[in-house]
Amino acid sequence: MILYGAPMPAPNPRRVRIFLAEKGIELPETPVNLMKREHKSPEHRARNSLGQVPTLVLDDGTAISETVAICRYFEETQPEPPLFGSTAVEKALVDMWIRRVEFILMSPVGNYWRHAHPRTAALLTQYRDFGESNRETYANALRWLDRELAERPFVAGEAYTMADICALTTVDFAEWIGLPLGEEHGHVRAWHERASARPSAQA
Repeated sequence: MILYGAPMPAPNPRRVRIFLAEKGIELPETPVNLMKREHKSPEHRARNSLGQVPTLVLDDGTAISETVAICRYFEETQPEPPLFGSTAVEKALVDMWIRRVEFILMSPVGNYWRHAHPRTAALLTQYRDFGESNRETYANALRWLDRELAERPFVAGEAYTMADICALTTVDFAEWIGLPLGEEHGHVRAWHERASARPSAQA
């Protein structure tokens, strides 16, 4: 199988690398140069019609895209250690928190990146007022997450899961584009230190 991805700071390929590191699965990443727009090439669109990374191509030619879907594939093929929960309740909570992270936390980061960051100005028509408005939206999301993390060590509960991987890559990418954690986000900062201290965070 071949895993197509991109290096830091791209957050989505990093999610898969962290997941694989947690699982102890060694699968070299075949790089796709985003700066050269290789992800929009006909060759890559044949693998992923949306022209995105990461994409996993199995030995039989099946192509799986979307980070959570790719990680679910590996969860099924190598269940230990579980990163999507073990019981029905745990699995439901992990799914809930993955969705919350993507919609509540990642959406304003993505909107800021697309509409307010100079690196994306040539790629689309930017609506800068809208883009800048996402600073406050993201700050509100961090305040909400900070309250949640006051009650538990990890995003979905007592154990480190895919929800933490999604959140960590989001927060780190936000920092890179100019949306840092504030001093007031003490519980998020403590969680970030715990998650960043794991060897997989360097993947």
